[in-house]
Amino acid sequence: MPIRAAAYRRRSWGTKLTETVHVRFNKLDLNLLVALDALLTEANISRAAEKIHLSQSAMSNALARLREYFDDELLVQVGRKMEPTSRAEALKDAVRDILVRVEATVAAQPEFVPLQSNRLFRLLVSDYTMMTLMPHLMELAYLQAPGVRFDLRPQVSNPQRILERGEADLLIIPKDFCSTEHPSELLFEESFCCVLWNESNLLSGDMTAERYMAAGHVVVHPGDGIALEDSFMQRLGMTRHVEVSTFSFLSPAHLVVGTHRIATMHFRLAKQAARSLPVTIRSMPMAMPKMEQCVQWHKHRTSDQGIAWVRELLKEAILAMDSVSATTV
Repeated sequence: MPIRAAAYRRRSWGTKLTETVHVRFNKLDLNLLVALDALLTEANISRAAEKIHLSQSAMSNALARLREYFDDELLVQVGRKMEPTSRAEALKDAVRDILVRVEATVAAQPEFVPLQSNRLFRLLVSDYTMMTLMPHLMELAYLQAPGVRFDLRPQVSNPQRILERGEADLLIIPKDFCSTEHPSELLFEESFCCVLWNESNLLSGDMTAERYMAAGHVVVHPGDGIALEDSFMQRLGMTRHVEVSTFSFLSPAHLVVGTHRIATMHFRLAKQAARSLPVTIRSMPMAMPKMEQCVQWHKHRTSDQGIAWVRELLKEAILAMDSVSATTV
C-alpha cells in the first residue's frame, strides 16, 4: 500500500489524501519522510500508522524500505518498547525541519483573510499569559475572525522544541527562555511584586530585604525549570526560604491566604488576584529586572500571513489588557 503523504492540508501532517504522488530524490521516495517523522516521533509502528492514516502493515512496509535505504535498523525493539538508533536520532530533527519547511513554502495559503478563515492556531502559553492576555486576544479575534479557532497548549518542559518541530504556531514566553534559532519580538514588560495575606504580620512595618529573605515563600517552579524570579535572585546572590512550591503562576496568591508567607508574583496577575482574595500587594524590597514577555515563531513561518495576523492582534490585545488594568484596583 503506497504512502499517501506527498501533500497534505495545512496544520495536519497526517491528513489522508485521495491522490498518491511519488517523488524521489537520490533514489529515496520522499513520501517516506512523512512516515519516518511519524515513526521517530512515536517510536511505535501502530501509533505512527494512526498518526498519518496508514494501516499497520503499510507502516511496517515503510519502515522496511527506510531501513533498506539508510542501511540502518532506525528503530530496534528493547523489551516492550522501540528505541531509535544513533542514526535515527541524528535524522529526527533534520527530517522534521524539512517537513516544516515544505509546509511553510508549499502548503501555506497565499493570503489570509481573517473574516473568511476557519484556521486553527496553536499557541504555547503559561497560565500567567492565559489569565492576563489571552482573554483579550480571544475577544479581538472573535470580532475580526469568528471562524478562527485556537488551541492554547501548556508550556511543558522545553516548549521551544515543540515550536522547532512545527507542532505549535506561536510561543509566548519570557525573553530569557526564547530559542536563539528562531525569530521573536517583545510584546510587553512585566514587573514583580510581593503578595501577602491581609492579616499577615509582615504587613506591619516596612518590607525590607532582610524581612523578605527571612520569611517563608511560595514560589512557582513551572515544568522542570526554575522560576524567572529565582534566576534573578541567584544573580543577586540570594536564596529564598521556600516553604511551598507550585506549578501555577496564578496559585501563589491563593496559597498565602491564612499564612504569614510571601508570594512573589507578576504585577498584572497579582492585581487580578487582589480583586477577589484577601491579599495585599507590596513593592519588592530590592530592585528586580522586569520580565520581557516575547512572542516567538518558527523561522520558516515568518512570511505566514495568518501568524503575522495573530502577532499584530497580540499587540492590540496588550493595549486592551492594560487599559482594563489601569481602571481597576
